[in-house]
Amino acid sequence: MPLFARAIPELELALLRRGVDELSAEQERCGRCARTPLVGERVYSYDGRPVLCELCRALAPDPPLASHLVHGPEFGHTMRITDHRVAHRARRQRTTTDGT
Repeated sequence: MPLFARAIPELELALLRRGVDELSAEQERCGRCARTPLVGERVYSYDGRPVLCELCRALAPDPPLASHLVHGPEFGHTMRITDHRVAHRARRQRTTTDGT
């Protein structure tokens, strides 16, 4: 077997490992149990400490300062939040001024 044929799977494996490492570095982890919270799970922020997951929050003696939901990787890229109330209000005003 030629050398380059064996090197390609090794290169693929190295690139895969690098990509997984980069993804895991971007994810939030619980400061107590190091668990990665699930999408939709709430994490809690404390003063001067890393965030805690829902499970470890019960063990914290003081109340959290803030909390937020964990979003999936697609959040902000494929979801478009639109406010239909403004368009509905403008349409309703137009029909009342036209008299129809």
